[in-house]
Amino acid sequence: MLRGALAAAVTPLRDDGAALDEVAFRPYLEFLAAAGLDGILALGTTGEGILLSAAERRRAAELFLDGPLPAIVHCGAQTTAETCALAEHAAASGAAGVAVISPPYFALDDEALLEHLAAAARAADPVAFYVYEFKARSGYAVPLPVLERLRERASNFAGLKVSDKPFEAVEPYLLEGLDVFVGAEELVGAGLDRGAAGAVSGLASVYPERVVALVRDGDPDIGALRRELDRFPFQAAAKYVLGRRGVPVREDVRAPLRTLDAGEKRELDAWLESS
Repeated sequence: MLRGALAAAVTPLRDDGAALDEVAFRPYLEFLAAAGLDGILALGTTGEGILLSAAERRRAAELFLDGPLPAIVHCGAQTTAETCALAEHAAASGAAGVAVISPPYFALDDEALLEHLAAAARAADPVAFYVYEFKARSGYAVPLPVLERLRERASNFAGLKVSDKPFEAVEPYLLEGLDVFVGAEELVGAGLDRGAAGAVSGLASVYPERVVALVRDGDPDIGALRRELDRFPFQAAAKYVLGRRGVPVREDVRAPLRTLDAGEKRELDAWLESS
């Protein structure tokens, strides 16, 4: 079972975001591994997974899983059928875990959401299954009774990634017997104090060494670092900073996300040079 500091990895793209940049995966993953991370979450929010086709997501999962770090693969999709197909592929390809966010757009009731998550867990079995709780992205929170019933339905239900804020929204999900990874960097310390398994951090996709230090020793400045990048479109800023750090990841993101404009790049450059 994975624990500790995990990066919510970016997905290398090329051709203005229209295609996977397959040659960039290995050096990027080696950069993450060299910082001492315990693993990655592939194809989540930072990784633009929901914007890729099913075929692209399967290929990207294979490339992530061919790297030096164990990977939980995010397989959440709009339909149960596609979610299950992606989960089955990730499990068969050697994923350390499968994560699924609640389908956006329709606010599912408890019964519908339970059936969706239980089906995805079955498709991933026997690989560890994680619920990806992120109300700001799915549009609704996963009710606690659904999680309790999922435990009865899925023996491989191992835990959650919880990206909600503030900590009062995270705390109810710190359930005994489940491994919970905190997504918001400034809340990781409080989560660890309450028994969280670690962090799955978008900031770790760019500054993995800082998140490793956060999980192991604490980092009081981590929130300020994240806020600096959050002043820009995050996926584009993350990739731009990776390039500035010498990692061969292009700035390309998948539309409708956009790259940084010239003014944003100058502003980000000035901050990087002063920090």
